[in-house]
Amino acid sequence: MGGMTEPVAEMREWGLVSPAELERVVILSPHLDDAVLGCGRFMAEHPGATVVTVYAGAPRVYPDPMTHWDRLAGFRAGDDVLAERRAEDARALAELHATPYWLDFVEHQYLERPDWVGPDQTAATIESTLRALAPTAVFMPFGLANPDHDATHAAAIRVRTALTEPAWFAYEDFGYKHIPGLLAWRVGGLFRAGLWPTPAAVTVETSDVAKSAALGHYRSQIRALEADWTLTPKLVAPEQLWRLEPPPSGWEGLSATT
Repeated sequence: MGGMTEPVAEMREWGLVSPAELERVVILSPHLDDAVLGCGRFMAEHPGATVVTVYAGAPRVYPDPMTHWDRLAGFRAGDDVLAERRAEDARALAELHATPYWLDFVEHQYLERPDWVGPDQTAATIESTLRALAPTAVFMPFGLANPDHDATHAAAIRVRTALTEPAWFAYEDFGYKHIPGLLAWRVGGLFRAGLWPTPAAVTVETSDVAKSAALGHYRSQIRALEADWTLTPKLVAPEQLWRLEPPPSGWEGLSATT
């Protein structure tokens, strides 16, 4: 920043998020916990968000034997896993004064690979849901590693082209963002596509009291996350939210130089 004695007026606003943009926040969550894991501190500081969970539907029949994840989570044969997880989600979001909105798409762990549900199946429903909710800001996951996360991100990118009124942001997928290089790969891909991810300056809860209380309600998922992703020591990682917008006028050529 040194030597810039006369910055243009718009530079002073870069990174800032206006209160009007956060009047009606919708957070797109792949699964029943991802929004709280990825931006729970933000939600605690900005109550009233609606969390739209894309893959919150139960399969027609649960697999037998149970999936690896459901076994880690402590479920047993005969449990209505999604009903229990929805109940956990409702209690968790109540801690953050947020409202759950569950879509009925089935997550990939319950399906054969050819039947995985991707953006072709979800984008239209996500768009109609957002139009009904009329958000001033939409937060999507970066969509890292997990097929349902990647598909939620891809669907949200499609919807963004049709729904330009709200501000659009991305949050970092808990756990997956620590996979070496993966977050940088996604940021780089968006940058080259002309949608420049830029860190946003937004206030978040600093005490972690509300986020911790919310996470405590995800009893099944916390058990599995501890086993698979060593949850607790990673919770100290900061939550960074990124604005998704085209580059400033005249800067477009930078996308082609990387």
